[in-house]
Amino acid sequence: MSSTPATHPKGPRPRSLVGSVVDYARAPLAFLEDCAWGGYGDVAYLTFLGQPTYVLNLPEHIEHVLVTAQRNYVKDKLQRVLLRGFLGQGLLVSEGDFWLRQRRLMQPAFHRQRIAAYGQVMAEHARRMLATWREGEVRDIAEDMMKVTLDIVVQSLFGLEMGDGATAQVGPALGRVIDHFSKLQALVVPGWIPTPENVGYKLAIRRLYRVVDGIIQQRRVEGRDTGDLLSMLLQVQDEDGSRMSDQQIRDEAVTLMLAGHETTAITLSFCWDLLSRTPEAEATLHQELDSVLGGRAPTVEDLPALPFTEYVVKESLRLYPPAWSLSRESVKEDTVAGWRIPAGAAVWLNPWTVQRDPRFYEEPLAFRPQRWADGLERRLPRFAWFPFGGGPRLCIGQSFALMEARLVLATLAQHFRLERTREGAVPLLPSITLRPRHGMPMKLRARAAP
Repeated sequence: MSSTPATHPKGPRPRSLVGSVVDYARAPLAFLEDCAWGGYGDVAYLTFLGQPTYVLNLPEHIEHVLVTAQRNYVKDKLQRVLLRGFLGQGLLVSEGDFWLRQRRLMQPAFHRQRIAAYGQVMAEHARRMLATWREGEVRDIAEDMMKVTLDIVVQSLFGLEMGDGATAQVGPALGRVIDHFSKLQALVVPGWIPTPENVGYKLAIRRLYRVVDGIIQQRRVEGRDTGDLLSMLLQVQDEDGSRMSDQQIRDEAVTLMLAGHETTAITLSFCWDLLSRTPEAEATLHQELDSVLGGRAPTVEDLPALPFTEYVVKESLRLYPPAWSLSRESVKEDTVAGWRIPAGAAVWLNPWTVQRDPRFYEEPLAFRPQRWADGLERRLPRFAWFPFGGGPRLCIGQSFALMEARLVLATLAQHFRLERTREGAVPLLPSITLRPRHGMPMKLRARAAP
């Protein structure tokens, strides 16, 4: 007597009537690790808030969703509901022809030559941060990295200094919005319910919109190109001569502010923690900086001569990807790894687990920047390392972020090494990004001049 074929893959058994949402919310990273390595195979199945969900654990399956069949997969409902109230129709949440038009209009702003021009802004703000550091003091490095990257993105985007007039409101408002997404309430309590949390979140959005709208209106009146990203967004035209509306420019500017500082700050924070735990890697980094720079401040032109600095950033992104989980929703029925994916199902693609998979990385939990030497990235399966996503929706700011992380790290690590002040692993807070839960207090130790 033949058995009935399974209709979906195996997966973690839900312990509540709402599927796996409770188990996931209790410990998201451990839940994803169970989906990847709990014996369910390369595709795991669960239900999440009533939606059939498939967790894909092989690079080739992730490539199918992000590249081969990308037209059949859109951002999932949860992302659209949570983020659209804040980001409007920005690149991160828009879809279809509208997204394609916006991506085409914004691409020139991230041309290699234009990004290189932002390098001077990045290096300058890193030097300003350096001037505030003192031997022996303990600082919250996560907070410092948030500050320097926000300063960089505000000047690169608007040509303004943080704290000048209305921009003083940007940091607190953006921080309040980001904190909202770290709370479980954002996931389970509808935004229209006037809880104190929801009211504070909406007030922060309004403050941020007011600042950005004012900057856009002032720049429209002035009508001049100041060389920043906003100037590019105001001037760019589509093939039919149309331009972005002020609302669309605001949506894109707010998206860039969120994505352009939070993720890089997280990457840098974990770079410092990982280096402090790995003296050999820290010593190699210092040796490279001393021999190449000889004590002078790094510039964009120095980056090709600083490969180990790049390896440190890439290895931090591998172990602690800020965008730790991606999700999509199928428009029409599809097949992945022989399994039927019905229309309206969610698929989860998780850098957190794929980038720690021993099938692709020797000693996957070890911080080994040198593994990126000798062309590892070319030898890996295409989506064994994808901290910036991939396919047509590859993060438009990838080059900006990688340049920024290397310049800030090189500038600060020339003059200081950082010591951990707490034992054990850094407690993590997986929300829209993967942040250190309680900040990252570290002690500054000045280095002797080379």
